[in-house]
Amino acid sequence: MTQTAPTRAGMVALVGRPNVGKSTLVNALVGEKVSIVTPKPQTTRHRIIGVLTEPGLQIALVDTPGLHTGQRSALNRVLNETAMASLSGIDVVLFMIEAGFWRDEDVAALARLEKLQMPVGLVVNKIDRMPDKDELLPFIQSVCERREFAFVAPISARKSRNLKAVIDECASRMPEGPFLFPEDEYTDRTLRFIAAETVREKLTMFLQQELPYSAAVEIESFENGEEQIEIHACIWVSRENHKAIVIGKGGLMLKKIGRAARLDLVERMDQRVDLRLWVKVRENWIDSEASVRDLGH
Repeated sequence: MTQTAPTRAGMVALVGRPNVGKSTLVNALVGEKVSIVTPKPQTTRHRIIGVLTEPGLQIALVDTPGLHTGQRSALNRVLNETAMASLSGIDVVLFMIEAGFWRDEDVAALARLEKLQMPVGLVVNKIDRMPDKDELLPFIQSVCERREFAFVAPISARKSRNLKAVIDECASRMPEGPFLFPEDEYTDRTLRFIAAETVREKLTMFLQQELPYSAAVEIESFENGEEQIEIHACIWVSRENHKAIVIGKGGLMLKKIGRAARLDLVERMDQRVDLRLWVKVRENWIDSEASVRDLGH
């Protein structure tokens, strides 16, 4: 009788300051767009799981909001709480930094991991952007003096360089056991959630400065019909003048956001999509913890 090799499955959390590439890495490892990605920090607001499944192995990658210093708003506080709460039940933590840069927020993020009992690996991202590659090793050595890491992996998530090293290091630390998710699933999130995040991604990409950080997207209705998916979404802003900016002259900005989001959703859902957007004001919602949580954060 042939004995079947045991399967391994576990949870890996990605932690670090905003804009170090956590979401880009999750998407690259899974091979699907799990988390939205923009050049702006604090794009990720939720605990999102991307599922990497290989023969005999499943790794659930937990993308977390970037840990940042300061408690400027209720939204900032909730995002930090979400990131730290995501470490419950985790088997391995990937502490991500940007090659060649060590900032106060990196110090604060690393300090939050001080008492963790699970292995913490150091992932040095964006190595392709270092102008002088001879500086990489001394930089890594200086970071490793701050704590003992289970392993170190220099990578480029954007260019998918050295990602196998990350997978191998995590896989060797996954416990034996059954898969946590069905083999054909790549995320724990629903299509409704994906729709809201896709609208927010385009909102963040097309609008400048601080406005995207005071905007949220709420799906008011989501109907998956035989011929197409009908989605009605509300963009919440915190000031009346922000509403005018999102709508734009003659409604052009809102149309631009809606068209880009709809095309993205059609590709991701492989189905026709009718997306309709509205903009509403909820005064200073980012400073109210009740409003922050009410809007799904």
